[in-house]
Amino acid sequence: MDFDLIFSGGVVLVALAIPSLLSAWTNREAPRMSAVMLLIGGSLIVWAMKSQPATYSTFSAIPDSMVRVVGRYIN
Repeated sequence: MDFDLIFSGGVVLVALAIPSLLSAWTNREAPRMSAVMLLIGGSLIVWAMKSQPATYSTFSAIPDSMVRVVGRYIN
């Protein structure tokens, strides 16, 4: 199981959900899709952190994980 990919996917989903959430709130609409994206992204992050607690214990793990995933799939 590639937990770097799972963690990176969760970070990307959460990062994309935040502007969508703010847009929905400013337009006085229900943030349904952004809430779903937050739940899925957060679940992916928690899953990766629970499976590999030593790897994702600090905030410096976020860029390291992203670089490993991008490097793996570009090469």
